Amino acid sequence: MLQIAILDDYQNVALEMADWSALAGQATTTVFSDHLREADEIVARLARFDVVCVMRERTPLFRDILARLPNLKLIASTGPRNASIDLAAAAEHGIEVMNTGYDPSPTIELTWALILASARNLIGETASVRDGGWQRTVGDGIRGKVLGILGLGISGPRLHALPMLSEWTSLRGARTSKRKRHGRAARVGCRSWNYFDRPIF
Repeated sequence: MLQIAILDDYQNVALEMADWSALAGQATTTVFSDHLREADEIVARLARFDVVCVMRERTPLFRDILARLPNLKLIASTGPRNASIDLAAAAEHGIEVMNTGYDPSPTIELTWALILASARNLIGETASVRDGGWQRTVGDGIRGKVLGILGLGISGPRLHALPMLSEWTSLRGARTSKRKRHGRAARVGCRSWNYFDRPIF
């Protein structure tokens, strides 16, 4: 029977995020919610598995590790890219690498949650109320503020969707040409800023 390992499932949600019923009677699935860093520990844990399901950029599957996993036939990763997997080494050892799609919405929502929590000192205020106190600070409004986005990437262009912000700055690295940087920023409604030439902070 096929042996499948799910790694780094810190929240114990992997079996709820997909329909695994098709594997019934064909495979045994083992979920690991802890994280291993050392190569020898990773090899010892994964030695018996045919398939390894990994969360993006968590457990490293580099050349020295893959070379010691002769039973491994497939690596399934969340997200379209995973810098923790040595693709060349996997190909050399006949290990197929597959991945899921990517939805940037959760990252964007969490980013805005952190921005708003920081502006309004939400953690401190919540702790105060839980301790029997009341509001301790006023907090900052974000209407009309400048949002600095360091590199647009996939999520960056979607971050400026909050209507209460009226001015935008995209902070881009110097490796991107000025014309390309300005052009992409303009397409998503941002102003480009080369932070190497003109620091904003």
